This record gives sequence, structure tokens and C-alpha cells, in this order.
Amino acid sequence: MIITIDGPASAGKGTLAQKLAQKYQMAYFDTGMVYRAVGLELVLAGLSVEDAAAAAVAAQKMTFQKMMKLSAHPDFRSDVGGSAASKVAAMPKVREALLKMQQDFARHPVFADGQPAKGAIYDGRDTGTVVCPRADLKLFVTASPEVRADRRHKEFLAKGMQVSLAEVLAQIRERDWRDEHRAAAPLKPAADARILDTTMLTADEVFAQVCKIVDDIQKKA
Repeated sequence: MIITIDGPASAGKGTLAQKLAQKYQMAYFDTGMVYRAVGLELVLAGLSVEDAAAAAVAAQKMTFQKMMKLSAHPDFRSDVGGSAASKVAAMPKVREALLKMQQDFARHPVFADGQPAKGAIYDGRDTGTVVCPRADLKLFVTASPEVRADRRHKEFLAKGMQVSLAEVLAQIRERDWRDEHRAAAPLKPAADARILDTTMLTADEVFAQVCKIVDDIQKKA
């Protein structure tokens, strides 16, 4: 079974995807990791994340092992990594280079230890529209910019990062605009995606709703 979960930053995609992967024994693929890896590699090399040619080369040379190594860097999950990922993800040649890696995973999903999985759960921006357009279940998880900024702000404070809520909200709005207006695979729900607005819902409530949907699909299979 293949499940795709798309949506804007801090909407709750990652939390939902990881909980579903654990419950249904499926492999979890955070597609944002490959873009973060490419973006961060440019930053660490002192190259501009606006340099499309350099980004394309980095994407072509990206491997799973290199991605995992970069994921241990403190800036990988910070706003530095997120902003860099959003910029390189808008580049057609970068997306083309990384798309095959993501699609191959759906054909042969495996866990981190290499063991085969019963299926895969994708977390990203265009997994239901581009990466796995034939997925068994497509979800688009969203929430208001204000709520998403508040969630991200609390995460930053918990990590000891001093940043104002206003700054985080501005970053969220900027990233939303960039994701929605990029020429290559703009952020939008797949035509057959189920849209979940988590503005007024807890993570547990969202999880319960999706589990019911997954159980119903499996019963009919």
C-alpha cells in the first residue's frame, strides 16, 4: 500500500506519517530530506542556493548515504535547511534528478535496516501529484498560517532557539508563496486527495481520522 501526505510546512504531515508508518508497518520516506540534503550541501560548500547549475550537480550526485550523513548536521532541520530546500526544490533539473530515487522507493519500499516493508508512506509537497500519482491513498494536510507558525515557534523555543513568533509567521508565509508559485510542481492537492485541515485538531485526532480511512481501504482490498 502506498500513502502520500502532502501539504505546507508545519501542518502536521511528518508526525502523522511517522505514526501511520509505525502502526501499519510501512516504510517512511520524508521526501523533503533529499531537498534539504541538496540545499544544505550547497550552504556548507559556500555556494548560493540560487545557483541552479550547482544545485543540479549536487542533486545528481546525491545518494541515500550522503543524505543520511547530512541529516545529522544541526542545520538540516533548522529554518536554514528548510529555506534552502524550498529554493532548490523549485528548480526543474534538481527535481528531475531526485524524482527517480523517490519513485524507485515506492516499487521496493524498505526500512532503514534494508528489510522489505509492506508499503510506503510519503511525506512531502508533491508526492500525490508527481512522485506517486497512483498511490492508494492521497492526503493533503493543511492548517492556517498562524497556527502553523505557532507550532513551529514552540518547536524552536523548545530547542533553545530565540526567534519571535512574527519572524516565524513571516517565514511561513514566504515559504508558502514560494511553494505555491514555483514553476515545477507547485504545492497543491491532487485532484483525488482527501483534504485534512488540522487548524482545530490535535495530532491524535488527525491520526484517528486517517486510521479509519486506511482501515476501510484495507478491508475493501
